Amino acid sequence: MHYQNREYPYQTPPELKGENPGKYPVAIVGAGPIGMAMAIDLALHGIRSVILDDNNKVSVGSRAICWAKRTLEIFDRLGIGDRMLEKGVTWKVGRLFYGEKEVFNFDLLPDDAHKMPAFINLQQYYVEEYLVDRIADFPDLIDLRWLSKVTGEKIEDDGVTLHVQTAEGNYDLRAGYVLACDGCKSQIRQRMGLAFEGQIFEEHFLITDVEMPEPPFESETPERWFWFNPPFHAGQSALLHRQPDNIYRIDLQLGPDADPIEEAKSEHVIPRVKQIIGDREFKIDWVSVYSFTCAMLERFVHGRVIFVGDSAHVVSPFGARGGNGGIQDVDNLGWKLAAVLKGEAEPVLLDSYDEERRHGARENIKNSSRATNFMTPKSKMETIFRDSVLTLASDLPFARTLVNSGRLSVPCTLDGIGLQMPHLNKNGAAPGTACPDAPLPGGWLLNQLGGEFVLLTIGEKARQASLPGVTNLHFENNAAVSAHYGDDVIYLIRPDQHIAATLDAEADSETLERALAYAKGKPALETAS
Repeated sequence: MHYQNREYPYQTPPELKGENPGKYPVAIVGAGPIGMAMAIDLALHGIRSVILDDNNKVSVGSRAICWAKRTLEIFDRLGIGDRMLEKGVTWKVGRLFYGEKEVFNFDLLPDDAHKMPAFINLQQYYVEEYLVDRIADFPDLIDLRWLSKVTGEKIEDDGVTLHVQTAEGNYDLRAGYVLACDGCKSQIRQRMGLAFEGQIFEEHFLITDVEMPEPPFESETPERWFWFNPPFHAGQSALLHRQPDNIYRIDLQLGPDADPIEEAKSEHVIPRVKQIIGDREFKIDWVSVYSFTCAMLERFVHGRVIFVGDSAHVVSPFGARGGNGGIQDVDNLGWKLAAVLKGEAEPVLLDSYDEERRHGARENIKNSSRATNFMTPKSKMETIFRDSVLTLASDLPFARTLVNSGRLSVPCTLDGIGLQMPHLNKNGAAPGTACPDAPLPGGWLLNQLGGEFVLLTIGEKARQASLPGVTNLHFENNAAVSAHYGDDVIYLIRPDQHIAATLDAEADSETLERALAYAKGKPALETAS
């Protein structure tokens, strides 16, 4: 492979040295992008954690490559956004073909007044490498333990004891909370006997990463190209993306009867690639054949054990909703768990993670299932419908809204659920939405939000508003900010850069304090009592 995985060293844990490190506030099982991002987010809040992983390398193969704007904003808050931008391939235009004909194209970010682009393509192994490097900035707060396999857990009211297996021997580790970031085949989920139900798709797809010194198609900037029934792969679908290092992701539908072992062999993969790119020079970098399930847990929070990312929900890869959805779980949970551990909120606040991220997972599964059903119709009538839509879409805009090659990941809105106040100022952005970015002299608005509650006031009428114990940020006569947020309006912004409340400029201190209490879970506490 082009990317050479380095092995990270195993280090003898204190438990096997006869030392007693005491109870960790948080233990994270799984050192993938979700688990490592989770530890960094907690560290930024001053919370100590230990990460346990049975491997000692970052991911083998590019795996998740497509990182959405909102996810990039979260990674930027965690400290690796600039590094990802520098290495990644930025794109925002997608083209859709039916046969040889281009049906239409779309621009995912026509307004470029944001720090982060619509999407970048960057192999998962780079993202994990950057997260490992970032973890090194928190030696007193993050203990990353490689080659440490969790084989069991004892769950009690005040914490969890994990049984850990290493080559040097086994030991027990005590933690206040355990975050299961151990992926779609989560051993913790299986040992706890939790149902993971959803829709199983029998279609098989081939992913191959191909290294090419020259691009296979001419375009001024990198783009996403998707084909229905292309001439080089009749009756099926195909997807092409560019990645860094002159590597291109090719995704081919194979059908439900394909033999995964046979289809992954080079004698089958190479002819398929040649049909797409012709006689260009290329080298196969990585191959995988997969089918998938869209499923989720009924609950993500089970007392002292909390499920995050693929251990809690899985979707098809179309639409880039898997890794992006998992990082948004991290964004939602980190500040809430930190507040509970610091004694700033009651554990019932964690129920809002369950409510808000189950809402996000349901939305992702709905879009993912619809995309897969459109791409792989199961009956003659479904096929007729899909082909008719594709035929009409080149000329009729309404038909383009029905075409589904993977609705690309966007953050879900939390309006009306969770910790959001009712929309008290209809002129402002709705509560529950992720804050839009805006350029500022010498920087960006989102770089001034996140990690803590912020009272954002805009316009002369809102100048006097303030909230004790909260960072206050005021703007006047700033066209870029006003274009997204309006004038004479007050916002309470959550630590995860979501709008908790949109208030009138004249809102009194009692209303502001009530909005803050609401955002910290006080309504849930009152209901519980």
